[in-house]
Amino acid sequence: MSNNISWTAEAEAKLKEIPFFVRPAARKKIEKFAQEQGASEITVEIYALAKQQFG
Repeated sequence: MSNNISWTAEAEAKLKEIPFFVRPAARKKIEKFAQEQGASEITVEIYALAKQQFG
């Protein structure tokens, strides 16, 4: 499984709202979630779904 997941500008902006010290872990979790959903790009929709799942 490759980690070549792209992020839309909007999703990147949302990610920047997460405190910097947890951002790398959050990014990994969201990318893993997206891969499990069969997505190759992280959009604000995928971001929102992942955020719901992880609380």
